[in-house]
Amino acid sequence: MSAVVVVGGFFGDEGKGKIISYLALNDKPSIVVRGGVGPNAGHTVVYKGKTYKLRQIPSGFVYEKARLLIGPGVLINPEVLLREIKETGIDPKRLGVDYQCGIIEKTRIERDRKPDLKGRIGTTGTGCGPANADRALRVLKVARDVPELKKFLTDVPGELHEAIDNGLPILVEGTQGTFLSLYHGTYPFVTSDDVTASGICADVGIGPKHVKDVIIVFKSYVTRVGAGPLPGELSEEEAARRGWLEIATVTGRKRRAAPFNFDLAKRAVKLNSATMIAITKLDVVFPETAGVSDFDKLSDRAIHFIREVEKKLHVPVKIISTGPDIEHTIDLR
Repeated sequence: MSAVVVVGGFFGDEGKGKIISYLALNDKPSIVVRGGVGPNAGHTVVYKGKTYKLRQIPSGFVYEKARLLIGPGVLINPEVLLREIKETGIDPKRLGVDYQCGIIEKTRIERDRKPDLKGRIGTTGTGCGPANADRALRVLKVARDVPELKKFLTDVPGELHEAIDNGLPILVEGTQGTFLSLYHGTYPFVTSDDVTASGICADVGIGPKHVKDVIIVFKSYVTRVGAGPLPGELSEEEAARRGWLEIATVTGRKRRAAPFNFDLAKRAVKLNSATMIAITKLDVVFPETAGVSDFDKLSDRAIHFIREVEKKLHVPVKIISTGPDIEHTIDLR
């Protein structure tokens, strides 16, 4: 078997954590591997009545038989990683960190939080940008240099390709969103690496030949944290009235909001070569759909929205989230 890659279609915060945790429990992959930039992206998972906010550990940790890996393209903050191991209660033996993951030290965080940078591009202040800049200069410390990480070190691409050779399924977890990509986003209001499907695969060491599906996740409306353009942006008052006012997982800042943007979605589908779509927070835009797990029981207006997405984007909607819990999912695959 090959890999299924999950990516964000807008500016992050699309609900990838929910979708990935559902896929892990439902599809039972042998490995869940996290790509993306690093601890600047938070994924929220609600499982068995508990909420987890993850910045390093793959969201698929909920499937207890899965090996959990962090690819060499991902930056690691050892303090965050070790804290999440405790918070999730996972067996540390399940986790593998690639030898070449870049390490975020306090000096990078301090540089990232300087007023000029934070005010100019709305950085998360987690040290990722300075760390990736230093990596490009080949002066960044990597995981093999950190004693606390020694017991987790592994060859992530090697493990992935061994699984592929043995016909085992792999779930690849992307972070942030298409239009935060360093190359394809709203530069300079972007993250410090490519976060499209191609970039995520490079982060973990998988080539296009081994990708079975690319699932692109769109929220039923658009949100964005920090500076940068947001077409159709609503006032904070209007966003609150619609129930679209959210708080960012990592920064704690309010997310700006706008209606679903078909033009951005079309471009995201193309940039990621998406084969299927996952729609999240349908229940926020259409409250009558809350908790529905049968497509035929969705309201007419919700179904009309789903069909409009499929018609305009030319990609089928196969997964629909109608609430925060993993059970609040419609799977049409």
